[in-house]
Amino acid sequence: MILIEQGYLVLPTGVMQGTIAIENDTIVEVAPHIEAKPGDVRIDAKGRYILPGGIDTHTHFEMTNAFATTADDFDSGTKAAIMGGTTTIINFASPFEESLLEGLRRDKKRAQGRCSCDYKFHMEILNMNEQIAEEIPKVVEEGVASFKVYMAYSFSIDDRSIYEAIKAIAPTGALVAAHCENGAMIAAKVQEMREEGDTEAKYHPLSKPDTIEAEAMHRFIRLGELADYPVHIVHVSSAAGLDVIEERRKNGAKVTCETCPQYLLLTDELYNQPDGKGLRYILSPPLRKQRDVEILQAAVERGVFQTLCTDHCNYTLAQKAQGLGDFTKTPGGLPGVEERMILMWDMFVHSGRIDPVEYMKLTSETPAKLYGLYPKKGTLQVGSDADIVILSPDVTECMTSDTTHSRSDYTPYEGMTVHGRIDDVFLRGHHVVQDRRLVEAYKGEFQQ
Repeated sequence: MILIEQGYLVLPTGVMQGTIAIENDTIVEVAPHIEAKPGDVRIDAKGRYILPGGIDTHTHFEMTNAFATTADDFDSGTKAAIMGGTTTIINFASPFEESLLEGLRRDKKRAQGRCSCDYKFHMEILNMNEQIAEEIPKVVEEGVASFKVYMAYSFSIDDRSIYEAIKAIAPTGALVAAHCENGAMIAAKVQEMREEGDTEAKYHPLSKPDTIEAEAMHRFIRLGELADYPVHIVHVSSAAGLDVIEERRKNGAKVTCETCPQYLLLTDELYNQPDGKGLRYILSPPLRKQRDVEILQAAVERGVFQTLCTDHCNYTLAQKAQGLGDFTKTPGGLPGVEERMILMWDMFVHSGRIDPVEYMKLTSETPAKLYGLYPKKGTLQVGSDADIVILSPDVTECMTSDTTHSRSDYTPYEGMTVHGRIDDVFLRGHHVVQDRRLVEAYKGEFQQ
């Protein structure tokens, strides 16, 4: 048996100094004190926090789009995740020119044996017809608990198709999420900018203003209301979008939402950097104004968001440089799966803006509940998987690409000082990260 002793246990009911016992892959006891027996492995966690492993519900590992393939595959991406205290990721399965089942099984095969944290899949719906409607319950049976539709870009579907998808998903009880931007208006704005010769990185946020996000959010939520089914909005980036969510909630709409570290920390001023450096921050939706950052931070404090995830979709600087001279040719996305847990601890817990329990719910418990993983994941209770993070609160470090494990050759958080450090990580009872070193890789399993 493994005993993690006398740390600050972050439980749903509060923080308690105590000990947690692990046997095989499971938590077997949580108590103020557990008497050690001969042969037990004892880990002193005094002065440190013991948390359930993080769950990042929005990653894009091993994804290929029209511009490039992501720098991180399942191998490197999940190593970065586990080093940052994330023990489960939910990646996207995309059925390009395949059935839903074929797309899911292809990605399951690509991930098998190559993941260093546990994993699950969202299923993307890139068109809607009778065959897809028939497949939806079949992919749910194979472990999918969530679906995603796009309202912009070449893989978007129209409002009627979204409505029909929601209706088809509803009997399964799975989550329905959307990337909310008005694709037609983005195309119009981009065309205007090309005609004016406005193709530098600084024009990227102007091509996708917050009204484009807010309008699509309103439409998606309304489609959910018409179908009488809850919906979920990914990567909320703006105050305007947040206003839509809160207004519809006040009117009875059932809508959950997420935001990401980049929208809580970074602003559109970064697009103004010279020598193409602004290209590295291109993603969709784009970074917003300082006012948006502050409003989203306050919304986290008020409990508006259900999850804090990353939308980890990373490219190298060379790949980003494809957009030199034309920002629309830059592959969009940022790294962050390793940085998320400690960035959010520093911003919200160290600063006193939320307590460790609220942090735990945002990064672990509520994601587990939304995506069909609870109570196996997302909590420190008897019978749950022994996915455990030990965090030192009194350590100050500087974030740099030299210390991260993603294949991206930069971090958008370069030079930021953070308070707190993740020292040890357990994955289903395996002590995979010890004293900030990955000592056991490829222990990740698919979560049904």
